[in-house]
Amino acid sequence: MQPNLKFDVKVALSHIELPSAEWIGLREVREINTTRYVRDRQPQSNGRSQSHGVMIEVLVDGQFGYASTNNLDLTNIQRMAQQAYDRAKTAAKWAVHRFTIAQRPKAIGQYFSPFVKPSEAIDAKELNSLLIEICDTLKVSEQIVKTSAYAVITEVESKFVSSNGSDIYQKFLVIATDYAATAQDGAIIQRRGDKGQLARCNQIGVEVFDRDTLLQRARVIGEQAIELLSAIECPTETTSLVLAPDQMLLQIHESIGHPLEIDRILGDERNYAGGSFVKLEDFGKMQYGSSIMNVSFDPTMAGEFASYAFDDVGISATKEYLIKEGKLLRGLGSSESQLRSGIKGVANARATSWNRPAIDRMANINLEAGEHSFETIISNIERGVYMQSNRSWSIDDYRNKFQFGCEYAQLIENGKLTKTLRNPNYRGVTNQFWRSLAKVGDRDTVEAYGSPFCGKGEPNQVIRVGHASPTCLFENIEVFGGAS
Repeated sequence: MQPNLKFDVKVALSHIELPSAEWIGLREVREINTTRYVRDRQPQSNGRSQSHGVMIEVLVDGQFGYASTNNLDLTNIQRMAQQAYDRAKTAAKWAVHRFTIAQRPKAIGQYFSPFVKPSEAIDAKELNSLLIEICDTLKVSEQIVKTSAYAVITEVESKFVSSNGSDIYQKFLVIATDYAATAQDGAIIQRRGDKGQLARCNQIGVEVFDRDTLLQRARVIGEQAIELLSAIECPTETTSLVLAPDQMLLQIHESIGHPLEIDRILGDERNYAGGSFVKLEDFGKMQYGSSIMNVSFDPTMAGEFASYAFDDVGISATKEYLIKEGKLLRGLGSSESQLRSGIKGVANARATSWNRPAIDRMANINLEAGEHSFETIISNIERGVYMQSNRSWSIDDYRNKFQFGCEYAQLIENGKLTKTLRNPNYRGVTNQFWRSLAKVGDRDTVEAYGSPFCGKGEPNQVIRVGHASPTCLFENIEVFGGAS
């Protein structure tokens, strides 16, 4: 269905008649998604999709009911509102917990993604030509057997209004890219990408498609893919491990973000995405990591992939420390989860689109900068491994034991980076791993990455998350080689 440009969500709210409803909220979302994908300089996808609809929430008898539609006729909106009301009334008969309008305080405000050049500043022909040129640049040798260049531009408008006066407008421009080269020498095959698969993503304009910058980056990617073919295998040993920010992205996501989701701890996600080793009684007590570990939930960070001013139920977003000096303080719990658990949370009720209710989700989960330069971090390491760019991951249902693989690594010997290593992997247990954090890089080492594909919930919701981190040193970590 084409977006209804004449639809007014405030008018729709004013026409809903549910006399005994305690609260009504409407969240309208309009999204345009543009995908360009080139493989071996041949265009594979030139997609453009549009989506426009409304999620209706109704609070009655202490329960929230939901209904959504992309038929934005006022009569249909009323019918869907009645359906949400009926669902809440039915749910109230088996209520596990009862809620009030306090979970939906009045909120008014706006948010706009920062950018220099809007999406229309680059047309399809220009972007496709650039992606083809990137593929050409990636192919630095005949040993490069595959090249790919991928760009996704997403524009989202969200409006939230409610019966108690909320009026929120947010507009997002987000761009994700992935450039990669695969090299082969006989049975040896190595892929080198641009900071991992689709990890380079931000709220930014099309200024991100600067030709000179991208072609320079593509050449390095191609050269490193060739370099990996003759690199030695990562050694198997317990040693010092230095992780680049593009791998810290995955480490933070899997071993901090997911285990701190309150709905997961309460058991809501066990059927699909698993539980957590963290218990409600651990908050305020558990030493999650070393004393130099400081982790924040920060959707206010300009340009990071999952920044916003309000979550999808209208709660104002603020920066909050989840972990301070290694101690677990706060969970990733929305307003409802905070009430159910008694644990302090954050503004993280988020939905993938208009056709899903908001649930507890990560947004920007960041490791705060320390005081060490990159040179200082490696200078006192007699022997260790420096790993970059995630390639593979495996972690148990309780987000405790994990094994991660990277695309590219270098040996550290006597305080210097020496030989290139291929097939680097490491494993650990979450608390033990974070307690081994020995040095945290300074602001000059901080980089922000993210993922457009964090999945959770039934029915599934795929959502954008951001993670900023400095370079970090972990001591006494088990590393090993071999494709994973």
